Amino acid sequence: MGLLDGKVAFITGAARAQGRSHAVRLAAEGADIIAIDICAEAAPVRYRTATLDDLDETARLVEKEGRGIVARVADVRDQSSLDAAVAEGVAAFGHIDVVVANAGISTWGSVWEMSEETWQAMIDINLSGVWRTFKAALPTMIAGGRGGSLIAIASVAGIKSLPAQAHYSAAKHGVVGLTKTAAIELGQYGIRVNSIHPWGVQSPMVEDPTVGEILGAHPDYAKSFGSILPSPQIADPSDISDAVVYLASDMSRCVTGIQLPVDMGATTV
Repeated sequence: MGLLDGKVAFITGAARAQGRSHAVRLAAEGADIIAIDICAEAAPVRYRTATLDDLDETARLVEKEGRGIVARVADVRDQSSLDAAVAEGVAAFGHIDVVVANAGISTWGSVWEMSEETWQAMIDINLSGVWRTFKAALPTMIAGGRGGSLIAIASVAGIKSLPAQAHYSAAKHGVVGLTKTAAIELGQYGIRVNSIHPWGVQSPMVEDPTVGEILGAHPDYAKSFGSILPSPQIADPSDISDAVVYLASDMSRCVTGIQLPVDMGATTV
């Protein structure tokens, strides 16, 4: 028996890295999966972006765990595409119990130098995309009367601000405010809402050469990027999936409105 037998999870950004890890891990615990990803470059970034083949591989791995999956291309900036994926998933599985708002991008730049387009893309994907994800799933969850768990994948940058990431920090701090308010509003329906705050996680995002360039130009920024634990310096996606399982399952039935760091102690230094 799994911790999520009979549950259905809706996961965004599910084609690879954290999103794939969450999908496969929740499936291993017994959940059927509704998975979406844009499978393209959502905004100009300097790392490899997900493809349709990546999403197909996520579907294969979920099915290997013996669970069902509805995997679709959708953009968290487009409410209609999220609503359509949810509708198809509910038609297949009957309900939604868990939402993992994982989709996001990472870019870098000084407050005064980044373009308006760079700022807006970050806010629209990393903050408004979480709101749209919740909005797509909640009518079904509330009407179903089964309770449930909403989980936003935020960042250390949602607890402490990072240099050269004003837009990213603003978006992730916004996710905290959204999560806390949603927890207050949804408690009456038995729906818990929490955020997870990773530090570096192994994925194509950490291969962005901009990070090294910025730290080379501004070595004083390095003091903002420390942590307490010497190992691992970069978490595995499965480390974050462990936290997702905890917040998705009845192990956390008394937990709502929290910000859960999985950060090697980075938010304390």
